[in-house]
Amino acid sequence: MSIFLLRQHDPHRKNNGLAKLRPSTGRAGLLAVLLMLISTTMSVMAQDVSVSGKVTDAKTGGIPGVTVTLKGSTRGTNTDVEGNYQITVPGNATLSFSAIGYETQDVAVGNKSVVNVVLSEDVKALEEVVVVGYGTVKKKDATGAVSALGSKDFQKGIVTSPEQLMQGRVAGVQITQSSGEPGGGINVRIRGTSSVLGGNNPLFVIDGVPLSGDNTSSGGDNQGVGRQPAKNPLNFLNPDDIASMDILKDASATAIYGSRGANGVVLITTKRGRGKGALDYGYSVGFSNITKKYDLLNAAEYKAAGGQDQGANTDWQDLLFRTALTHQHNLSYGGGDASGNYRFSLGYLNQDGIVETSNVKRYSVGFSGNKKFINDKLTIGSNLNFANTQDTGVPISENIGFEGDLMGSILKANPTRAAYKNDSLNQSTTTEPNPLAFVKLSKDYSNTLRALGNINAEFEIFTGLKFKTVLGFDKSMSSRKQAYSRDLVVSGIEKIGRVYIRDVESDNKLWENYFTYEKEFGKISLNALLGYSYQSFENSSKNVAAANFRTSNLDLMINNLGIAGTVNVKNETSLSSVGSVVQNSSYVKDELQSYFGRVNLGFGSKYLFTGTLRVDGSSKFGGNNKYGYFPSGAFKWKLVEEDFVPKTVFTDLSLRVGYGVTGNQAIPHNVYDRRDRYSDYVINQAGDAITGGGLNAVAFNNPDLKWESTAAFNLGLDFSILKGRLSGSIDVYNKSTKDLLFKVVAAQPAPNPFVYRNLDTDIQNRGIELALNAVVVDGKKFSWEVLFNASYNKNLVKNLIGTYDTGEINGQGLSGAFAQRLAEGQPLFAYFLREFGGFDENGNSIYPNGDFQQFLGGKSPLPKVNAGLTNNLKYGNFDLSIFFNGVFGNYLYSNTANAFFTQGSFSNGRNVTKDVIGNGEGALNAPDVSTRFLQKGDFIRMQNFTLGYRIPMKSNKILNNARIFVTGQNLFTITKYDGQDPEVSTNKSLNDIPSFGIDYTAYPRARTWTAGINVSF
Repeated sequence: MSIFLLRQHDPHRKNNGLAKLRPSTGRAGLLAVLLMLISTTMSVMAQDVSVSGKVTDAKTGGIPGVTVTLKGSTRGTNTDVEGNYQITVPGNATLSFSAIGYETQDVAVGNKSVVNVVLSEDVKALEEVVVVGYGTVKKKDATGAVSALGSKDFQKGIVTSPEQLMQGRVAGVQITQSSGEPGGGINVRIRGTSSVLGGNNPLFVIDGVPLSGDNTSSGGDNQGVGRQPAKNPLNFLNPDDIASMDILKDASATAIYGSRGANGVVLITTKRGRGKGALDYGYSVGFSNITKKYDLLNAAEYKAAGGQDQGANTDWQDLLFRTALTHQHNLSYGGGDASGNYRFSLGYLNQDGIVETSNVKRYSVGFSGNKKFINDKLTIGSNLNFANTQDTGVPISENIGFEGDLMGSILKANPTRAAYKNDSLNQSTTTEPNPLAFVKLSKDYSNTLRALGNINAEFEIFTGLKFKTVLGFDKSMSSRKQAYSRDLVVSGIEKIGRVYIRDVESDNKLWENYFTYEKEFGKISLNALLGYSYQSFENSSKNVAAANFRTSNLDLMINNLGIAGTVNVKNETSLSSVGSVVQNSSYVKDELQSYFGRVNLGFGSKYLFTGTLRVDGSSKFGGNNKYGYFPSGAFKWKLVEEDFVPKTVFTDLSLRVGYGVTGNQAIPHNVYDRRDRYSDYVINQAGDAITGGGLNAVAFNNPDLKWESTAAFNLGLDFSILKGRLSGSIDVYNKSTKDLLFKVVAAQPAPNPFVYRNLDTDIQNRGIELALNAVVVDGKKFSWEVLFNASYNKNLVKNLIGTYDTGEINGQGLSGAFAQRLAEGQPLFAYFLREFGGFDENGNSIYPNGDFQQFLGGKSPLPKVNAGLTNNLKYGNFDLSIFFNGVFGNYLYSNTANAFFTQGSFSNGRNVTKDVIGNGEGALNAPDVSTRFLQKGDFIRMQNFTLGYRIPMKSNKILNNARIFVTGQNLFTITKYDGQDPEVSTNKSLNDIPSFGIDYTAYPRARTWTAGINVSF
């Protein structure tokens, strides 16, 4: 009709259509006229018009980079540097104005050609809060170095423990997976490494309950296959239940936790219900494969190099590594309003490892809720997390010799050897175990029950003053059962078999009471905290070790131990199913009593001050040092509020400075007080004798022992420009740790061979951190956000008297060998090696600087730089996240290569990597500890790739939301390290002094692809 009417109005026609209709019209003519007028109006309105204007705010005038779009379409533009814009839209359009840090505003154009808009600040975004311990603070008012991560920032895919969620996301935080095993250990370092004996992991606090940091499961049997670590104690917490993680990095932030804050604090808050009750369900399935196999000789290459031909063709890596499946289910229901909230959750994880038979299963239950009473003056709340974690391990150890554990035997097994012989496992000697026999003839089960939670009540006494009491608990019970068949041809196991059972229980109780007061006095704001805390830690264990079994049934061995009537463990006439059983048990209890206070003062909107003091009394220390005092202070100057700072450039500019003293008490329980107990019995390798046992002193009076103390200074700058499209922070810090807790040899004769002391030394960590957040594109249809963080840290030991060796190196001919040493003027765990210069004409190693070990200067296992880069993109209903992380400036020592990949090993009938053949080494060359096995550990990893699609739900009355996704983890790594993976650190402790950066037969890392769906009802 519109075309027809336009034709009727053609000015070039002699007779206007309207005049022609007039004489003959009646009602039909009037109707035609009416329709013609309506259509003409619609046609005019449908024509595009040009609209221009300026977008401003009340403070700074024109706002650059504002997205101006035609509502309901993809048509749009951006304002220029002065806030001006121009756009062509239909005459009946509505324009939408949006910008980071401002509330979105919609304006109807109507018949206007000029539309000016004043945007209001997004108050909700500005009031974002972070958890800082015993409360929260507005993010813009935080005086300390605090990094906050929400669920949108977390690592995606298969994540078994909370630490993995923040890997690479926070400046100054280094996270290293010591093993690729499901549920394996993880090292977390915040602003460097400060301690030796006291541990270096931060304090984890879950929903206000500080964890003890102890292992909640047992390590493995140290007999037979060597030392095996306990599982990660944080595996019990379902990552899907975590809402946020706040990382306190400097002393002004961590001092509220006093004697436990020296290595930083990680505050984990679980999810709460909100809004109308909603049911959420998520499912994912993952497929994992080994990222890199060792480049070993195949059967043909092995024979061509002169290896001992046994007639078969076996790829032991293919035989023992597999494609592993992971299934995850998460179900939750929750809701809430101003009077309270609730949330219930169920989780299930079943993750196979890429090594045959390894697996972890976790069943988890969570609850959180609170309710207000008495006119909203009383709030009662509770949080609970319960999990049953079942681990199936494999015999991979940290310190086995050249005979090898499972991984070692995979790497060195002759590729011409058959796995089976006459339908039986092909086993020959204990020095050359069959890798498949390790798996088939052993079992390793751990079952851990853990419950953590609290119940709390807060009462508002009068306006501004509140009192809160918290009862918290963290209880775990774990049992690890290992069995090795007598049919397994391995030293210390063959013909006798072994069983090791250890039950571990821990009971952590917390009671805290504190007042908070908040008041404004004109331009001065006050927020004060005063409280008391009591926490007890009880740990007990029961151990059973047995050998010389008559049966090869692993289940029978584990579950039907009988005690022999004789200590002659080779007595085959015994009617018992086992020749010997030895048992021992232990129990310790520690207590921590604390008083703490904090004052936050704000002067106008420019100056903020925080002062903190915590006093801790611990039963871990002697009578002369029961209590420690840990003060801190911090100041923040909001420069953006000053007249000399251009508001057209900065939306935030703040200077922070802080100083404080924190402590570290993460040492073994009850080391200061003399106690007697029955010591462990040991069955010797042959299984023919029991040694040890009897009443022995395990510690003695040490009244002067006290905390390690770390004094730390921090200077930080927060900034935001381009109306919040580019924001970030820069921090410079200096940490100095003194009174180093250490275990030293006691002067003999003495009740114990060692004593714990505070060394008069200084461990320094100095560094700089940078965090950036850039909104590159902020369109309604398409957006692109870039997050980058980098940190530099330098570690140095000062004023240390004497030297202490660590970094035990295992392998044939390497008894007593070590690779690291603690010494004055060196970084912690400095490499102490011979300088390797190749091979001479006889194939023997050349050491240009002499055949002795020495420090290498600059070559440290501790990284100098850690970095992370994240790109988050959205287009319509699609979202894409790509994350890279990198580590630079560190070196790794390959004990694996030192033990297995030498010409001498090949000459003894073992497999090696291809680079060994023809490298000039002689068959009799001693594989001494040297820089030959030292390599750069730098790497850049594509850690995470996630592509998601949110399914439109406009007309669906059942589903509120649905999203499908695919995630790739550990997709590729750029590195010069020729081991399996550069992110590795096997525990190679010596004399209880830990090591760092040594690679030894570690469980391999995997590449994983995961597909899943999340729906809400």
